[in-house]
Amino acid sequence: VRPMTTEHVQTTVRWCADAGVPITTRGAGTSLSGGATAVDGAVLISTEKMRQLTIDTATRTAVSQPGMLNAEVKQAAAEKGLWYPPDPSSFEICTIGGNVATNAGGLCCVKYGVTTDYVLGLQVVLADGRALRIGGKQLKDSAGFPLTKMFVGSEGLLGIVTEVTLRLLPPQASACTVVGSFGSVRAASEAVLAVTSQI
Repeated sequence: VRPMTTEHVQTTVRWCADAGVPITTRGAGTSLSGGATAVDGAVLISTEKMRQLTIDTATRTAVSQPGMLNAEVKQAAAEKGLWYPPDPSSFEICTIGGNVATNAGGLCCVKYGVTTDYVLGLQVVLADGRALRIGGKQLKDSAGFPLTKMFVGSEGLLGIVTEVTLRLLPPQASACTVVGSFGSVRAASEAVLAVTSQI
């Protein structure tokens, strides 16, 4: 099934719940763990056609359907003078929905964090077909359980993600390379500490 809206996903999930048919949700299928592989007799819900995206520069957020590629979100953000940091190794071909499902990271996660650090809100379809909105565009929301954080990385176990609200950052400064020579390991260590204390 290739839904285009949350309502399409709800209809499919309700039918499967009534018929007792298992469901597997699939983004781009780049996962090496095989999590997007359906079992015999299951319905595979592919989010590949769920591709709407809006960028709000005032709140520095993106609202994306799960079928958008990570690279497409990065590009759309860059065109508005913003940056989406999570960069899994498959960022050119993996989807935002898959990134949310697996809490994808990448090289930038050492400094900037993983997908969960950028997910502000979600719309999800639960196992009975109900649609639920959790979180939103606010950066701080300490009321109640952190449901958004629970869904990120749950690989579809808690529900199917149909919309994601992402936090965007100002663009990165231009990259530069510095080569330093030191007379001792101690001098090099002191230099590293001095530089990192200024950042």
